[in-house]
Amino acid sequence: MADRNLQTASAAPEEVDEKTSDRLSRNRDFLLLMGADTVSQVGTQVTLVALPVAALVTLDANPFQIGLLNAVEMMAFVVLGLPVGVWVDRMRRRPIQVASDLVRGAALLSVPLAWAFDALTLGHLFCVAAIIGIGTVFFDVAHMSYLPTVVSGEQMTRGAGALETVYQVAKLGGPGLGGLLVQALTAPVAILVDGISYLVSGLLLGRIRASEEKPEATGHEKLRVQIAEGLRCVAGNKIVRLTAANGALTMLFFGAWSAISIVFMIRDLGISPGVYGLLLIGVAVGGTLGAMAAARVVEKIGTGRTMWWSSVLAIPAIAVIPFTGTGWAMAFFVLGAGVFELFSSVFNVAQFSYRLAVLPQHLHGRVNATMRFLMWGATPIGAVLGGALVGVIGARQTLWICAIGFILPQLLVILTPGIRTLPEPVRAE
Repeated sequence: MADRNLQTASAAPEEVDEKTSDRLSRNRDFLLLMGADTVSQVGTQVTLVALPVAALVTLDANPFQIGLLNAVEMMAFVVLGLPVGVWVDRMRRRPIQVASDLVRGAALLSVPLAWAFDALTLGHLFCVAAIIGIGTVFFDVAHMSYLPTVVSGEQMTRGAGALETVYQVAKLGGPGLGGLLVQALTAPVAILVDGISYLVSGLLLGRIRASEEKPEATGHEKLRVQIAEGLRCVAGNKIVRLTAANGALTMLFFGAWSAISIVFMIRDLGISPGVYGLLLIGVAVGGTLGAMAAARVVEKIGTGRTMWWSSVLAIPAIAVIPFTGTGWAMAFFVLGAGVFELFSSVFNVAQFSYRLAVLPQHLHGRVNATMRFLMWGATPIGAVLGGALVGVIGARQTLWICAIGFILPQLLVILTPGIRTLPEPVRAE
């Protein structure tokens, strides 16, 4: 894959060497990017615990209000996802990330400040959740599109794998850290930690030296025309279209699974919330291991074979999850979901690095926004359907439906002609 034209002619020789070196550990800009991502991802996981706990314990919110608080943040992806892709493609990506970090940090820091002056309200938390959601949409789309700026084509897959590992490790330890901080410091003070983490992330991103050219002006095209261009770009590439369908179907049933798993495990099987949290940590270990191995797997057997084998090996893991029960049968949950997370991480790294390589750089924002819109838009639909099914047929039966649903997107990949012999991508300009 050819290097992106994002460095000026006067770039220092050592910067070029960093970007073209095979070793990411020598790439200062990538290390800063990964450091910012690490701080931000861990902080985000802390807030996933601390923000609803602040509403529940500090403000005595009811379950409906807690659910609405979570929905407010998620809805930003549905409402703004596609337009944000256009706006990101019109601007440099690093300033967007820095601004998003600063805005999210300021919003979160307002919570402990209001709490200290006894002025914290549910309305305040809803506003904070909305700002966090909007900032996250901008940050995520720009962040996903920014990786080719700091790494060469040869480093792309390993860079994507490293960022996926950061995400999985944050999922592994972040909620537990959040719980400990809430217990030791109270929820508003735990939110203070996350607010600071966003400011640190913005500082690290601001130190990246890689030159990023301002995108060429797109004239006076209407927003909907540019959104449609991103949609056509996704639909027009067979493999990207396949991964979009795979992701949307997976997240649809993941939304349902998320809605029912806690009911099934705690209410039906009678385990404690603490044990359930430990089981989720065990599941996250699988995703972390997959992310760490993904780049080597892709380099060894190729992108197409990686996606095909990941889908094949995920199916038996999915199939054992509904056999989860009490005692030793609890292992079906950890092993099944953990192995599924492992192969999902490998698949995600392969498809993400492929997408960045083959699609034009000036469309990356819109493409990434389209993918996020399809996936995150399917999640709340799945959650509603899963909750409704539990009330009609019960949690275990719904779990079986989710397992079958998770298998469908794997079959979509497996049965796609030519996926195993997919040529390695040549980087688009």
